[in-house]
Amino acid sequence: MNVISESDFITSVADALQFISYYHPLDFIQAMHRAYDAEPSQSAKDAIAQILVNSRMSAEGKRPLCQDTGIVVGFVKMGVEARIDTKRPLQELFDEGIRRAYQNQSNPLRASIVADPAGKRRNTKDNTPGVLHVEFVTGDKIEVSVAAKGGGSENKSKLEMLNPNDDIVQWVLDTVPEMGAGWCPPGVLGIGIGGTAEKAMLMAKESLMAPVDIQELRARGAKTRAEELRLEIYEKVNKLGIGAQGLGGLATVLDVKVLEYPTHAASCPVAMIPNCAATRHVHFELDGSGPAKLTPPSLDDWPKISFSLGEGARKLNLATVTREEVATLKPGETVLLSGKLLTGRDAAHKRIADIINKGEKLPEGVDFTNRFIYYVGPVDPVGTEVVGPAGPTTATRMDKYTELMLSKTGLLGMVGKGERGPETVELIKKHRAVYLMAVGGAAYLVSKAIVGSRVVAFEDLGMEAIYEFEVKDMPVTVAVDSSGVSVHEVGPATWKKKLLKVL
Repeated sequence: MNVISESDFITSVADALQFISYYHPLDFIQAMHRAYDAEPSQSAKDAIAQILVNSRMSAEGKRPLCQDTGIVVGFVKMGVEARIDTKRPLQELFDEGIRRAYQNQSNPLRASIVADPAGKRRNTKDNTPGVLHVEFVTGDKIEVSVAAKGGGSENKSKLEMLNPNDDIVQWVLDTVPEMGAGWCPPGVLGIGIGGTAEKAMLMAKESLMAPVDIQELRARGAKTRAEELRLEIYEKVNKLGIGAQGLGGLATVLDVKVLEYPTHAASCPVAMIPNCAATRHVHFELDGSGPAKLTPPSLDDWPKISFSLGEGARKLNLATVTREEVATLKPGETVLLSGKLLTGRDAAHKRIADIINKGEKLPEGVDFTNRFIYYVGPVDPVGTEVVGPAGPTTATRMDKYTELMLSKTGLLGMVGKGERGPETVELIKKHRAVYLMAVGGAAYLVSKAIVGSRVVAFEDLGMEAIYEFEVKDMPVTVAVDSSGVSVHEVGPATWKKKLLKVL
């Protein structure tokens, strides 16, 4: 019997979480590079380029790929002839590994976990607890798969209790467009079929731990019904024209994973969970000989891609911008922001709404008149950094506050990721405002455009506090212009027509 020390387990979990915070799986990078080479849509190609450049920068600098460093998920397969030398619960050991990783001073990771989720939602400060799944298997080793799952993609998880004869592929094709772009495509779709509702969801999540290998499957051909589904869904989802970041294009998914389990004759549970452009997972084994040894990929394995904004990018001075100037911005146009903007996301918006609804004044320094707000929760800085990785969060979560922000605060523009809902698009048109999109999954790259940072309000909210960022040539795309034209509506619709003709 192999005996694994609790120290080896804790250290391995901590090392794995640091490792995946800045190293994409190599198979994912290769798949993203293939998508870049094949992408006919220039706006989508530019977005993929930013993701690839960001990935290399993170690997070189050993800093997070994304500001959302995720909720930690672990799949542990305990060999029945192995044991951990401990008197503590496995969950406690798992959480200690998370704590050490997220509080690592050389590369601190963002604490995103809140306790009392239906109440006060207080940040636990160390990203614990993680979500742990344990299974006993044959053998004398412990196999561990660890992932850091971003909230934007996790929030798009779907479960449907289909009837036995319903069309699973059609359900996927109907559901993926409803997920919008907040999950940061291109990525991987994990699908679980059968069992019960919770088993289907678990299979969908676990399927995402496997390598990206759809091209190898296409080359050899399907041998099972699950593999047939993978190929069919991959081809048909990419014909939807959603594309990178929902801008319209060929690459919406890089792979589709399917796991199955026997189910009740009256049931057909189907779950679908996406992995985003910041896919982060690693697998290791423990056999009692010491902590896991994770081999860093070679930087030579990253494609030599540079990201250039080109001469057509418009510069926008946030200190002097007017509503009249905003009205000249065109959908899909690349804009470089310079000047100061305020940040704010879910918790900050709720506090702002509470203050305004009480007829009270906003805190000193929180004046949105003719200003822009950036939906972001940054990672803490290290060394000489002004701020850590600071990519956008999903904008639709702020939709319910948009009318209040545009009508009561004088807000002129918003910056986030993904689409806005139809009602919010109409509000943007009504108030002659604008919504700009930054690329999700390029957080370290985006942070290099931030030259100044200070907390101005709600410091107790941690990463959800309101900051004032000073930016220089921060790249964004006009996603909803002041006349209410949304690139997330016209882009995919246009590319769907093109792809149906070409493919």
